[in-house]
Amino acid sequence: MPLTKAKLVESIHNQIGFTKNKSSEIVETCLETIKSTLESGGDVLISGFGKFCVKEKKERKGRNPATGNAMMLAPRKIVTFKCSGKLKDMINGK
Repeated sequence: MPLTKAKLVESIHNQIGFTKNKSSEIVETCLETIKSTLESGGDVLISGFGKFCVKEKKERKGRNPATGNAMMLAPRKIVTFKCSGKLKDMINGK
């Protein structure tokens, strides 16, 4: 089951004791800060968790899956995530 924004708010509310409105404001502020940093091309490094990076993808050849016709895919930016060593170890039970 995925962790949703509502579950994050609930977790902050339960663990720290902030009101649900304050907890929601904290989550929204964090997410907006991350989004605006990525939008401006910056990386987001959260120690012990991982790093979000914006990468440029060049124009490349592709294929329309519906028709099979060849086409050129436009250049674009994507967000990648690389987890930290600590998180990787936790996931693998080390």
